[in-house]
Amino acid sequence: MLSFRVDEAEARAIQRWATLLGVDRSELLREALHRQLVRLAAETEVAAWDRTPLDEGEQAIARIADWGPAEDWSDWADAAG
Repeated sequence: MLSFRVDEAEARAIQRWATLLGVDRSELLREALHRQLVRLAAETEVAAWDRTPLDEGEQAIARIADWGPAEDWSDWADAAG
């Protein structure tokens, strides 16, 4: 359980949004905190990718993807007879 203080203007804004959204203030704050934690984790992951570039094998898959979509041969299903 967490408990923290916010200034009066933020408290009013929280209550106003909770009322508009039809949710409890606690739910609104939990969701806001969750979104912030997800964003921070994503930023950390991006930094890790920047520090560790793709190796040759991983880059090969990207080059294959550049070929474009595979041809659709499904209309040849009846060609075998």
